[in-house]
Amino acid sequence: MNVLPRGVRHIPGYLDRDAQRALVEDIRKVVQVAPLYVPAMPRTGKEMSVRMTNCGALGWVTDRERGYRYQATHPLTGEPWPAIPQTLLDLWTAVSAYPHAPEACLVNFYGDDAKMGLHQDRDEQDLKAPVVSVSLGDDCLFRVGENTRNGRTTSIRLASGDVVILGGEGRLAFHGVDRIYPATSALLKNGGRINLTLRRVTLP
Repeated sequence: MNVLPRGVRHIPGYLDRDAQRALVEDIRKVVQVAPLYVPAMPRTGKEMSVRMTNCGALGWVTDRERGYRYQATHPLTGEPWPAIPQTLLDLWTAVSAYPHAPEACLVNFYGDDAKMGLHQDRDEQDLKAPVVSVSLGDDCLFRVGENTRNGRTTSIRLASGDVVILGGEGRLAFHGVDRIYPATSALLKNGGRINLTLRRVTLP
């Protein structure tokens, strides 16, 4: 059994199949208003292997010119982000142990070959609030470590409906996705994995 770093919680199968299907429909509506796009790394401009969008008052974006940041509008359409679905707000209330609502939900879509390198979520002002992550679709190999890049890491396989919470001592844990396991879920018609991460950005 893998021992997760302190402050990191994994809740397998938190969402049942019907709840997963309903949430996918909610995210489809988000994507209709705020289309998925390919983000780029700061300075180098290298494109990431995931496609992303956001919902909520703020959305996390990155590009070559201005780097990592939160902003109130979609970088391509210039339109405000759509609201966070009520299901996700209810989930946050149930698992976050934090009294204030999330302001951003980052939507990452992973194709079969997509990955996410080890990184910290530290662009938020309010680091007392956890980051709550929801997996939908194909399984992935999730790696999480300590608060330093060279710390010990643990890998766990995340399945559709799983929830992971980075909070407390684990709020700034380095984490990433090493691989996707294609065709391990029939939830998404064309395969792939959706990861939703709820964040509180500003200080209450």
